[in-house]
Amino acid sequence: MKLLMLGGTEFVGRAITEEALDRGWEVTVFHRGRHAPPPGASALHGDRTAPGGLDALAAGEWDLVVDTWGGAPTAVRDSARLLSGRARRYAYISSRSVYAYPAPAGQGEDGPLVEGSPDSAAIAYAEDKRGGELAALDAFGDRALLVRAGLILGRYENVGRLPWWLNRTARGGPVLAPGPRGLPLQYIDVRDLAHWTLDAAEAGLGGPYNLVSPVGHATMGALLDACAAVTGGGAELRWTEPALILEAGVEPWTELPVWLPEGESHDYMFGGDVTRALEAGLKCRPVEETVADTWAWLRTLGGQAPQRSDRPAPGLDAEREAALLGL
Repeated sequence: MKLLMLGGTEFVGRAITEEALDRGWEVTVFHRGRHAPPPGASALHGDRTAPGGLDALAAGEWDLVVDTWGGAPTAVRDSARLLSGRARRYAYISSRSVYAYPAPAGQGEDGPLVEGSPDSAAIAYAEDKRGGELAALDAFGDRALLVRAGLILGRYENVGRLPWWLNRTARGGPVLAPGPRGLPLQYIDVRDLAHWTLDAAEAGLGGPYNLVSPVGHATMGALLDACAAVTGGGAELRWTEPALILEAGVEPWTELPVWLPEGESHDYMFGGDVTRALEAGLKCRPVEETVADTWAWLRTLGGQAPQRSDRPAPGLDAEREAALLGL
């Protein structure tokens, strides 16, 4: 298989590139040149947002193109149009954010979607991802695979959610743990996403797939227990009622990464139906493995994970945490 990876040097793109290389595929990474691609991949350089930025892709044929773009849909439109006659399939890494909010728990791929246009400039994450989906479909039709990922965790994370919890438990002492312990989570390990995406594309699958673990694959308790254990066991998890956290003005998801209290937002993020992906071979590794692998990677960086410039670093201020815990 010949893969053209649009991106391929950070987080999801890097994981997909490494998975393809492990399979012995011939991989070309098209990127801006800010980071080196994994060893074994060929590189082409260009900026998809600049005039002439796709010139390096004027020639060449591939079995599969994988695109993780999350900005203006016009970048997906232009790339997909350029490659539609020279690539067999196009996998677009989209997001479950394309579903209109709120969405009930158990919603599948046929749920209502946000508005989007392949000809649009950047609007907002959900609308941009939907526009990217439409751009891929316009150019490739049923040869386009739409991977609607949920929360993505694992090595190379440059959003900061799991790295924050790992660094916080590594510091030890009392840790504000947002309850309840049994709160169900849905996420996808980036390596499981990479494995499934390449399998699905190779099998000729097309259309939308919710790609996230089954409901309850992990819980908030299992996630934080794994973080505390892998970082040395010095953290004392103090489980705190959601009402107390919210009354204190702490923001779920951002100040306490991954956590959303039960209700509308939790149903939307952690209640998706993944039957279609499971029937197409999705397998999800245990949360303990995801946490341990991320910690091993993080330690190679001295604990300092890369952070996307377009996303604020998440996490709760230490003084606010201490005040909430009565310390």
